[in-house]
Formats: sequence, C-alpha cells, structure tokens
Amino acid sequence: MHFAQYYLDCLSQASYLIGDQNTGRAVLVDPRRDIDEYLADAEAAGLRIELVVETHIHADFLSGHLEAARATGAEIAFGAAAETGFPIRRLHDGEHIFLGSDPQAHPGTRSGSDPVPHSGVTLTVLATPGHTLESICLVIRENPDDDIPFGVLTGDTLFIGDVGRPDLLSAAGHSSQDMAARLYRSLHTKLLPLPDATRIFPAHGAGSACGRSISTETSSTLGDQRRLNYALQPMTQDAFVRLVTAEQPATPGYFAHDVALNRDGHPLRDPAPPAPLTLDEALTARDTQGAALLDCRPSADYTRAHLAGSLHASLDTRFAEYAGSVVAPGTPLVLLAAPGKEDEARLRLARIGYDRVLGHLPDPAGVLAAAPELTRRSNRLRLAELLDRLRPDPVEGPQGDGPQLDGPQLIDVRNPAEYAAGALPGARNIPLAALADRLDELDPARAVILYCRSGNRSLIAAALLEAHGFTDVSDISGGYTEPAKLA
Repeated sequence: MHFAQYYLDCLSQASYLIGDQNTGRAVLVDPRRDIDEYLADAEAAGLRIELVVETHIHADFLSGHLEAARATGAEIAFGAAAETGFPIRRLHDGEHIFLGSDPQAHPGTRSGSDPVPHSGVTLTVLATPGHTLESICLVIRENPDDDIPFGVLTGDTLFIGDVGRPDLLSAAGHSSQDMAARLYRSLHTKLLPLPDATRIFPAHGAGSACGRSISTETSSTLGDQRRLNYALQPMTQDAFVRLVTAEQPATPGYFAHDVALNRDGHPLRDPAPPAPLTLDEALTARDTQGAALLDCRPSADYTRAHLAGSLHASLDTRFAEYAGSVVAPGTPLVLLAAPGKEDEARLRLARIGYDRVLGHLPDPAGVLAAAPELTRRSNRLRLAELLDRLRPDPVEGPQGDGPQLDGPQLIDVRNPAEYAAGALPGARNIPLAALADRLDELDPARAVILYCRSGNRSLIAAALLEAHGFTDVSDISGGYTEPAKLA
C-alpha cells in the first residue's frame, strides 16, 4: 500500500493519497486546489488517481476535486446524501472500493456485496452524518479480510482530541442539536466499534474552526482517542449534544461561500501571478471597483506604515482564514505583499476561493515612503498601559452583556471558549470572525481598544475598524493570556 498524508499548516488541513502498488490504482481524498504535489507523488510511485473522494462538502477551504478530476480524468465521489451541481459517484454506507482489483476483470467492484474474491488495498465507506449530512469516513485495509484496519480517514467526524462541530448546517434547516445527535450515533455505531489499534487520520488539526479544541497531533489511534478525547467519554446522547454545541468558535465569513462553491462547482484555479499595479491604479480600483487593499506584509512592517484604509492579514499567520474573516467573498483585491511574496498570497487566497486578485503593489515600502500623506501608523498599547486605564468599578455596558470601560470600548476578539476562560475587566467578546458583521454594535465616535491572545487577531481587527471609518483604534501588542496579571 502507498499511503501519504499532506498536512497544510496554514489551514490546518489534511489530504491523503492511497494506492495499491500492485495495480497502480489510487484514490485522492480531500485535496486542496493546488494539486501539483499529489500528481508528482502519484507519478513517482507509479500510481493512477482514479477517484477523488470528498469526506464531506467542506466549509473552511475550497477543495481541489474539480482541478484533480480535470488533470487525471478521475471520478469525483461524495457520500450518498450529497447534492452537487456537477456529476458525482455516490458512495453508500458499507460500500467497498477495491484498489487491488482490476476494474475491467471485476466490473462489480463498487458493490459491497460483490461475491468475486478480492485482494489488495480496500477502502470501506462508513456513512457518518453529524458534522454534515453527507459526511463519510473511509476505513483502510491492506487486504479486505484484515481484522485490524490500517487506519480510518475520519474527515470532520472525529478529530484528534475533538469531534466535528455540528452547527454549520443550522441555517440549512437542521438545528445544531439535531446534527449533534446524528454525530453521537455515527461515532458510537460506526467508528467506536473499530479495534483500538485502528489509526485515526482526520481532515483537520489544531487551529481549524471546524472544531473547538483539536490537538496539534495529526494522527492517533482509536484506543487513545477512546481514553483521551473528551467527546468520546461515556455519556448519554443528551449530554453529548449539550457538550459539543457549547462555545464553538465563530465561523469566518467565507465559510458559506466555500460551501456553495464546493457544492455547486467553481472555475478552475488560475496559476498566473498577480499583475503589478501602480499606486494610482490601486487607488482607482478601490474607488471605482470597490477593491480592498489587503496588506499581507509582516505585522511589524504594517504597524510602522500602511496605506490608510487598508486591511491586514500577515502571511506569517493563518493568512487565508484571517483574510476571509475581514474581506467579504467576491471582493476584488489589491495585494500589498513583501517583494516576492505576491504569488504565495494569491495561492493562499485561492485555497479559500478568493480568486478576484486584480494585482499587487511591487514595492509597498517604497510606495508608502513616497506618499506619506496616505500612510498611517498603528496605535499599539502594552498590556500594562491598558491596565492603568481600567477603572476599579467598571460600569455596566449598554449591551447588557458585561461591564464596560467608562470611555474606550474594550473588545476581546478571541473565540468564546478563550473569553470564558478569563478576560479583562470590562471587555466585551466579539470574535474576529464575527466582527465584520457586528460593527454596528460599536460606536465609531468613541475610542476602541482591542485585544486577543498574541496580538495577531487584534491588529487585524484594528485594521478592519480603521477601514470602516473608526478614527481612534488601538490594540494590545503581545496580547493577553493570564488572568493573574490583573492581581
């Protein structure tokens, strides 16, 4: 068996290539849009990618199933409950995919009840609704009669240390409680009966918004997860539902956009580099086409000098996710990236379906130095400076959801679970992913102070507010993590 995991740190996303070296037949699972690495590895291993399988309709990235199918001629497959805008092969619960068999010699190899004996690498489909309705897992065996599987690709059903969030389909007529109940049954009837030695290979790792507390590990065993994963401990279905529906991270604004593109289809990725633009051309695009100026440089460079009204998400961070949190899908973009980084920025935006890149400023630092009247400097505070400004008796905030500073509006842009674990006195919680939709809750005439765990999200949030006309915006450099600092 050929087995390879491809882990993309910046999106916490994993994809897989599984093949049988005797027949050369292979399956690609949950691919990203830039598929060259898969194709090169398959060719080097003597494999033909015949099937591209999606474990579910993804929300957090734009999948490469269309790109892979075009390049290889492979079929695209989803769980049987999927509804898509393009032809797919529907994979049913209990169905076997026999990579060790010649499909011409055994034309019935798609059927789980096929009486023809088979050998070699075999994938067994498990229907596991819960994260989404069409979610599936794939049990991998080197031979179909192996008692202990090599492993199971769990998609977003089971993570290392967590389970998939059940609330992404609430707006589609299914409550998060209903989806959580389905997830509980999928875990207990499909995955937990597998042997403890079965290896677990999920679709995401730590940092993904598809779960709440995913581990930094990218694989585990079912036995370890049975012992260590909080969501797999003995509990009733009702208790499970309450547990996994609480304090999920805010969903970035691009999630619904990516679901639609992954479900209905999308143009193939254009690998061409972004065109160079002058400052006048960039400003004209902003004024006439509604283009956003997205500064991708390191945060230190952005804070020293940036174009007034520009947004920020550094390539040194979770760039695509953060950009998708502050830029509305479909917005034309002009990139301000460090020289030589513009191609990387465009690629990473393409991975979430942000393809409308009009061009880039080739020398942002030089452009800013030549136009000081258009530049701004970020206002960053140290935590100690903020603590000096906190009143001992905060007044109740106008929203009724906690004490507020008497004067500046103190906003915690971390996720709900982080906020619940300890926050600064007077802070309101508006996660970065939700901020663009909740700007009307803030008073642009009053000062705003933002903070997060490290200072990355708060700086991105500050840029968003400045771009929307807030004139007195600060954030906490270095962030805030320890309630003890208030003592």
